[in-house]
Amino acid sequence: MIVRRTLLGITLVTVGGLALGLGFAGSPTKLAAGATIAGVQVGGLTPAQAETRLQRRFARLEDSPVVFTAGGESWRITPHKLGVHVDWRAAVQTAKREGDGFAPVRGLRRIGMRVFGADIAPPTRVYGAALRYQLTLLARDVDRPQREAALRLRGLDVVTVPARSGRTLDRRKAESVLVRALSSLQRTPVALPLRSRPAEVKAKDLVRVAAQARTALSAPVRLSLGPTKWRLPRWRIAGLLDLPREGRRTLAIGGPGADRYFTRFRKRVDRPPANADFAVTEGGIRLVPAREGMVVDGATTKAALLAALFSESDRVARVTVVRKAAERSTAEARAMRITGLVGSYTTIYGGEPNRIHNVQLVSRLIDRTLIPPGTTFSFNETTGERTEEKGFREAPVIINGELENGLGGGVCQVSTTVFNAAYEAGLGITARTNHALYIDHYPLARDATVNYPDLDLRFVNDTPGWLLVRTFVGPSSLTVNLYGTPVNRRVESETAPLVTTGSIPTKKVFDSDLFVGESVLEEAGAPPRSTSVRRRVYSQAGKLLHEDAWSSYYRSEEAVYRVGTKPKPTPEPKPPPETTTTDTTTTPAEPAEGREPDTPTP
Repeated sequence: MIVRRTLLGITLVTVGGLALGLGFAGSPTKLAAGATIAGVQVGGLTPAQAETRLQRRFARLEDSPVVFTAGGESWRITPHKLGVHVDWRAAVQTAKREGDGFAPVRGLRRIGMRVFGADIAPPTRVYGAALRYQLTLLARDVDRPQREAALRLRGLDVVTVPARSGRTLDRRKAESVLVRALSSLQRTPVALPLRSRPAEVKAKDLVRVAAQARTALSAPVRLSLGPTKWRLPRWRIAGLLDLPREGRRTLAIGGPGADRYFTRFRKRVDRPPANADFAVTEGGIRLVPAREGMVVDGATTKAALLAALFSESDRVARVTVVRKAAERSTAEARAMRITGLVGSYTTIYGGEPNRIHNVQLVSRLIDRTLIPPGTTFSFNETTGERTEEKGFREAPVIINGELENGLGGGVCQVSTTVFNAAYEAGLGITARTNHALYIDHYPLARDATVNYPDLDLRFVNDTPGWLLVRTFVGPSSLTVNLYGTPVNRRVESETAPLVTTGSIPTKKVFDSDLFVGESVLEEAGAPPRSTSVRRRVYSQAGKLLHEDAWSSYYRSEEAVYRVGTKPKPTPEPKPPPETTTTDTTTTPAEPAEGREPDTPTP
């Protein structure tokens, strides 16, 4: 019985639905009533009529702006500006499909469209670059970062800056809203979607800190270090405070004002440690004791200062300092056994200003060099490469056997002086090279040239103590002293004479200012020469410690002659000898008085 009633009910509903669908099926050639596209009613129109109506309305609105609003701002944007193109035909076909089908089914679909409505958004294309640029412009006007509550000073008064929520344009949703509104055939204001960013720190969160800041500025404070005190007035305290801002909730000592103050304060208090050193005196050398350093502990001192600022009664902050030991203690320096002069030598120098500058510069580079016992001193390693960046200048220097201008001219004056100081000290010399050309103001066979990195001067500290190199540069002389443990060595030298080993090469330079056959000596030149020195070093007890020999070979220098090429003038011809010419004139005899002169007969 129940089954029959159920089947009967289903049958009646089905028949009723079919009848209702047939009643509202309408014409399949027309769009369903209630259908809208982009907000425009198209029900009852054929697809062609609907497409034509939509296209005409959109053409009239293509340059008509849509007003968009957000955050109290508004913008007028046209579809043409963003290159909006709407496919109305596709939208009409969609509306047709939604209200189409077999008659009863079509009727039921159209009942739904009539009751619930069916607004179809047409497919739309937009110029992507223009859309992204427009969103950027909108975001620039709309976006506002949240502002956290903060404390500021107005004079010496503490004021609270209230918090403010931030907002940003929801670009993803705004893109959809823009495209939909610009493809619509309605022109009503459209709100753009925003995202809110609430502040995390509110004014109420800073009430306690504001009270601390007011206490800090209520009266001066003092910094103390032993008996010394520094007074900080209220205006100075204001420059040291780092008030809460940008989300911070605490008060601190910091900021540019605090950095400047503590930099100046450290200059007053800090005392860098001083290594034990050696001072040259008239009597030799003495030990200068090391000195302990003292540095302000910034973090601890700032914490003490902040505690004093928060106090209403105890407004004195104690400065904390850290003691720093010297790298070389007095005991360590004493153990180096540098007690007297071991070797010394002086050379005279001069020349152009650049050469003098280089001599002084490289002398400073080796000054105060310490050489441990048993180690080797290297001139090149000590001075490094001679470069413009280090301050070296161009001056005359011997290059490939010729005197030319080069970077670092004058350095060999120093290396020669160092060599002779080590020579006189009786130290073991392991590398030395003579100059290519003979220089007469150095001792025979005892000059020493260097060139970074291949030609070096090296000697070994074979004494029981450390060696200290000191250089003393005067206006025209250079002295190199080696201080250490005096071992009183005796140095004996045998120097061979300077001998000529060849002839002077000559070079002719043609000169058009001299006549043929004439010559002038421009440079005298020099022959190749050689010499040597033998050194014997004895201990204080007379034991032979070193026996060394150094030979020096010097290149020749060309004698330069200027030879004339100008033709001699041709002598002028001698004039002929002068002759005397005598003219003879015959005078006729005067006629006798009263007689006519003789007249020839024709």
